Amino acid sequence: MSFDTNYTVLLLAALLDYLIGDPWGWPHPVRLMGWIISRFTQLTISSFSKKWQRRLAGIILGVGLIIASGFTGWLISAVATRIHPLLSIILETILLASCFAGRSLRLAAVDVLQPLVIGKLELARSQLSQYVGRDTNNLSEPEILRAILETVAENTTDGVMAPLFYAIIGAFLPGVSSVSFALAYKAASTLDSMVGYRQEPLADLGWFSAKFEDYLTWPACRLTVLTLAVVSRKPQQVWRLCRRDASKDPSPNSGWSECAFAAILGVQLGGTNYYRGIPQQKPLLGDAINPITPHKIDQALQLTRHCFLIWLAIAFLFILTFHNTF
Repeated sequence: MSFDTNYTVLLLAALLDYLIGDPWGWPHPVRLMGWIISRFTQLTISSFSKKWQRRLAGIILGVGLIIASGFTGWLISAVATRIHPLLSIILETILLASCFAGRSLRLAAVDVLQPLVIGKLELARSQLSQYVGRDTNNLSEPEILRAILETVAENTTDGVMAPLFYAIIGAFLPGVSSVSFALAYKAASTLDSMVGYRQEPLADLGWFSAKFEDYLTWPACRLTVLTLAVVSRKPQQVWRLCRRDASKDPSPNSGWSECAFAAILGVQLGGTNYYRGIPQQKPLLGDAINPITPHKIDQALQLTRHCFLIWLAIAFLFILTFHNTF
């Protein structure tokens, strides 16, 4: 498939995600990935108890699912193209749109903000619990707002920009579709979210997936931070705070994403979170110049959208520049 066609698919997928997102009940690749991961995890934990056995199983799960997801995307594209090029564009557009989480991220934030701004704190806590892993039962309004903003900051990288990053790379490679690379990354991200924990019984099984996802997300994360710094016109603040605080976070990527948003918005992220009643102290990122408000969260969502559009525009400039090469 030519880069021109791949870019058409990119544009259509971006538009589809913006207008529709992930309709409730609609078949989604991540659901299938999640089912496979869940079944494999149950089988591994019940069958193996030794550290090396679970680590080996984790490597097999990680490598197998990532390759299988990418190959499935390529195969669907290849078969559909043989039937009719238009069918291939339609199927790839739907699959690629499912890899982007721009609309889903915005709807999740709004889903929690709407009851919060009218004083329905209990409902806001309940809604938030659907999107975050921390305990939400006793969160105050400022803590709920912090949780929303941290979710937006982290998911901007691994839920929105990183899938786009790999889709663009796939578009430039001869014989490879955008959707195959995006699905492969989505598999890595899903693996990390489901088994990439340091606590047993997943510590050994998810070790490979967590590390590999970190490496895959690293370039997209740094480019996202750079784009945010340029878009916000605050490159010095972003660079200063990222250098000062990002390394405090145990994740090599989420710390950078959250620091960038904290620097741009003039807020502080991090603090004490509770997970199943156990307190966990997250490093403080940024300076508490301003309180976190619904308006700040809306600004963060706008920054995410602007980053996405800028990357699409850059890809378009590449096609104009190297049109005769691809």
